[in-house]
Amino acid sequence: MWLRRLLGRSERAEGWTPQPAEGEGKARPAAAPPAPGFAEGPAAPPWPPRARERLATEAAEHDPGYVHRAPVPPRDAREAPFPSIGPHGHRGRMRERLLERGPDSLADYEMLEMLLFFAFKTGDTKPLAKSLINRYGSFAAVLSAPVQQLMQTRGLGPHSVAAIKLVQGAALRLARAEAAEKPVLNNWERLMDYLHAAMARERVEQFRILFLDPKNRLLADEAQARGTVNHTPVYPREVVRRALELHATALILVHNHPSGDPTPSREDVLMTAEVKKAAAALAIVVHDHVIVGNGRTFSFRREGLL
Repeated sequence: MWLRRLLGRSERAEGWTPQPAEGEGKARPAAAPPAPGFAEGPAAPPWPPRARERLATEAAEHDPGYVHRAPVPPRDAREAPFPSIGPHGHRGRMRERLLERGPDSLADYEMLEMLLFFAFKTGDTKPLAKSLINRYGSFAAVLSAPVQQLMQTRGLGPHSVAAIKLVQGAALRLARAEAAEKPVLNNWERLMDYLHAAMARERVEQFRILFLDPKNRLLADEAQARGTVNHTPVYPREVVRRALELHATALILVHNHPSGDPTPSREDVLMTAEVKKAAAALAIVVHDHVIVGNGRTFSFRREGLL
């Protein structure tokens, strides 16, 4: 009751009109519901300075141990101690390092750690990043791991796996765009970089075809078939039919060896000869057949097999 009387006197001193308490006259209207998206509703108006001073005096009289402290103004952001997260925490410092010194200043596990920031809004993602690289062998191997395998990995879920695959897809699109900037045969090194990024870590054989226009510019890059760990069925008639649909005048055949060894098998040599023969009948040139291994490639044209 002493607090209610005090507030009543303070309100009258400041020109406020006190509202009758519950049960004392007309009942108060119900409080407005909280605004959508917020845990609390609109903030109440602050107490006048005199009311706060009188409340502190009254509290001190009833509680000898009460110590009134004046409000402390907020510290400058530059003087604030580093929290664990936030704009001035560990995550903020890593972002600053990335922006100021570039991605080469980050280790592989730090790149993955920052990538996981997008899936985990709080918490330390460094242990998870290190465990993923230890399990899969490298940062690149984490990015190229199959979705189902990533989903079964402890610590990962739909948000984190989606972030990982999004970065992989962005990297492949960038590499493909750089390879397609110039005629493919004049930009061979970038083409090999793209093919290695796209296929070297595939767990099963994949057969791709690069369709080229009369100026050897890339018209399309399409995966035609996926097979087993050591075999992919290829049908020359389907290859030629697709080339005609795209009005392509030249082809580059590409497939990978999941074993990591790009040495062609006897079946690879025979299949290449069949596709070349079927394409030549319609004036379509097969420029090369490239086999992608782990860090190595094999070119039929370079080795004199085409």
